[in-house]
Amino acid sequence: MTPVPPPPPETTTGAVPVTVVGIGADGWPGLAPASQETLRAADVLIGGPRQLGLLPPGECPGERVAWPSPLRPAVRGLIERHAGRRVTVLASGDPMFFGIGRTLTEVLGPGRLRVLPHPSSVSYACARLGWAVEETEVLSLVGRPAATLSAALYPGRRLLVLSAGAGTPAEVAALLRDRGFGPSRLRVLARLGSADEHVTEGAAEGWPHPPGDALNIVAVDCRAAETTAESAAKTARLALTPGLPDHSYEHDGQLTKRHVRAATLAALAPAPGELLWDVGGGAGSIGIEWMRAHRSCRAVSVERDPVRARRIEHNAHSLGVPGLRVVTGPAPASLAELPTPDAVFIGGGLTAPGVLDACWDALRPGGRIVANTVTLESEALLADWHRRRGGELVRIAVAHAVPVGGFTGWRQAMPVTQWAAVKSGPPAPAVESADRGEER
Repeated sequence: MTPVPPPPPETTTGAVPVTVVGIGADGWPGLAPASQETLRAADVLIGGPRQLGLLPPGECPGERVAWPSPLRPAVRGLIERHAGRRVTVLASGDPMFFGIGRTLTEVLGPGRLRVLPHPSSVSYACARLGWAVEETEVLSLVGRPAATLSAALYPGRRLLVLSAGAGTPAEVAALLRDRGFGPSRLRVLARLGSADEHVTEGAAEGWPHPPGDALNIVAVDCRAAETTAESAAKTARLALTPGLPDHSYEHDGQLTKRHVRAATLAALAPAPGELLWDVGGGAGSIGIEWMRAHRSCRAVSVERDPVRARRIEHNAHSLGVPGLRVVTGPAPASLAELPTPDAVFIGGGLTAPGVLDACWDALRPGGRIVANTVTLESEALLADWHRRRGGELVRIAVAHAVPVGGFTGWRQAMPVTQWAAVKSGPPAPAVESADRGEER
């Protein structure tokens, strides 16, 4: 018999700890003895209606409270309303995996929590599919747009997609077709762990199934369609490293070109959880590729032209980072209310009064700043900042082979002057992304 762990001691503030119990589609019979005992002893049971409905009234006599919507702003008040009582919160599967456990930890602090996890839907799915969990990429569409998947689409990859509801599988199939991955095999695993779990499968192209059970997870075997001239732009191989092909972006010529972009991202040095200001966004390429470096990287693209700002949003969705924030307006005025950046790129508007000063002053200690220019006036400005602040001043020249009559010659692009520097002082810890979607 599995021993029941003792409850944790009261916190130093005297507050009674909150217990979080993970529960699966198998309901009460699938719970470990420790979880069942905790639920029996609870004075207050908080959860979603579906989770609360899995508990037998005769076994769990505690007061039942459903989460309000929106959930996160209500957490502290709801927990404090029942101060001094034994409160148990129900969560789907593992509470710390895209679950309510994270929110409770952030709001109440880890010292007030006792977490009893249940196998997650990902563990169940990998067990049914024969996939190694550590080699499977997991993405959530709970509270997130389907475009989030675009950055993860590579031939041969295996993805597990946490569904927002019954319509998610068809939404995933449509995105795969649009991105040139129509032959991908989809399997929708519903009600995993319960007696009536079932699997629906088919190819993304011509996905034949109507919406089914809302409690599902979508497994995707990524397979690319054969490339034609018409589909080349959609199915172009998008590397994980910076420097995507220029034709990956819609633009009006205001685009940091591929080779310069790769050098720029190398100087910006994105790291997980960090925030970038992309000032003078153009087509949004720097902010987009910053966010593609890691799913927790965040970026704000500042662009004064409304048409270009809309184009940046389109490019961000197409390339799998719909979370890119676009601010329409001039710099430095539009920078005043933005969160503190870990890195700043200035790709336009260098000579506008106060832009460089505002960006430098806003930068965290230990943060990086990179500015590119092709004009003599801006180059002189960067030379002055290099003299005063140090860093690195480089010139990047790129030439492309082009036809010259019946022969081939070099066509030189305008050289780009780049200044890159690190602001002195100890680096501040990165702030985690606030884009969590809804808890499961």
